[in-house]
Amino acid sequence: MADRTPHPDTPELRAQYADWAFDEEHKAKADRAIARYPEGRQKSAVMPLLDLAQRQVGKETDTQGWLPLPVIEYVAGYLDMPVIRVLEVATFYFMYNLKPVGKFHVQVCGTTPCMLRGSDAIMAACKARGMKKGEVSEDGLWTLTEVECMGNCATAPMVQINDGNYEDLTPERLDAVLDALAAGEQPKEGTQEPGRHTSEPSGGPTTLKEMVDANHDYRGEW
Repeated sequence: MADRTPHPDTPELRAQYADWAFDEEHKAKADRAIARYPEGRQKSAVMPLLDLAQRQVGKETDTQGWLPLPVIEYVAGYLDMPVIRVLEVATFYFMYNLKPVGKFHVQVCGTTPCMLRGSDAIMAACKARGMKKGEVSEDGLWTLTEVECMGNCATAPMVQINDGNYEDLTPERLDAVLDALAAGEQPKEGTQEPGRHTSEPSGGPTTLKEMVDANHDYRGEW
């Protein structure tokens, strides 16, 4: 599993992010998120604000984004919260990156359904391209992380790359996705199984077949 220890707090990091603040776009979104909560409960917006902060850092660095400690402190100040409370949230949830990542954060699910459907081969395909767990690749494009279930068991194995899920993968299909991303293209998200649209049976329905074309009433047949 990924290391959840925050990136070291160095003088260089402090200097780089000394004047960091939400830009106009992200500040407006942050204020809208805070406004959803009643007076006195604004601290409940900590998760969306951390997400916005990470996305802004990603935009500034042309990566998927991460949360330097000075940025976490900024969010704490924005919400008038103790820094440790914000840090507790950031270190608990895997959606927050605590160390620099590449332009594309490749998160490979290794939980049982994906493992049984070939996630080891998916992980091997990533490593064959030079990816190493928890590290940014030399070209700055990739960071590889193994994660737990992301809820796509019916279309396993799958990976999440930044905000997109790619499912029904084989090493060859994953390579095609990664090649497209590296070339600046946006590959189709979701299932990569030809002829499959979501998580329906790839061979067609085996039960309730009359429901395919109409809302068939089965009650009289029960």
